[in-house]
Amino acid sequence: MKQSTEKLAFSGVCIALSMVLGMVKVFSLPMGGSVTACSMLFATLPGFFFGTGYGLLSGFAYGLISFFLKPEFYSPAQFVVDYIFAFSALGLSGLFSRKKHGLYIGYIVACLGRFFFAFLSGLLFFAAYAPEGMNPAWYSFLYNISYISIEAAVTIAVLLIPAVHKTIYRLKGKFIREEPVPLRP
Repeated sequence: MKQSTEKLAFSGVCIALSMVLGMVKVFSLPMGGSVTACSMLFATLPGFFFGTGYGLLSGFAYGLISFFLKPEFYSPAQFVVDYIFAFSALGLSGLFSRKKHGLYIGYIVACLGRFFFAFLSGLLFFAAYAPEGMNPAWYSFLYNISYISIEAAVTIAVLLIPAVHKTIYRLKGKFIREEPVPLRP
């Protein structure tokens, strides 16, 4: 029970850090999307530390809080794709929580998941904003990759700093303890 409480508390701190860092915008695009101060990194850490379940739940919470702080949506379906699916996809980092280089691979896969849903949203709900003569799929791809890829690249560069990398793995080691195997009578 204590370990579950610690995991939830850590996940809450990660969500809070993601929210705060999400407010530090390097640049914003006119119709949503921005490059922030590594906010997606902290949103992926619960998944990387504790697995996909905690990651998806944390991403879901992050999406809801993001919506409540800045409620912009045009239809219920767009809300689900942009806030529920796209942010929950950050929890895909948990798929690589026990793999070699899992921090990097998990982060990249989480960003690709978020990109996929942002792209899908652009294609389904914002195609009318594509410049005349431009394929809406290409427009959505370019628009969404422009900010997600820059933030992902900057974050990967930060993760390559040995002190940052070691600190994250050291923190993970404090939370991941082997559960005792119960003895059978």
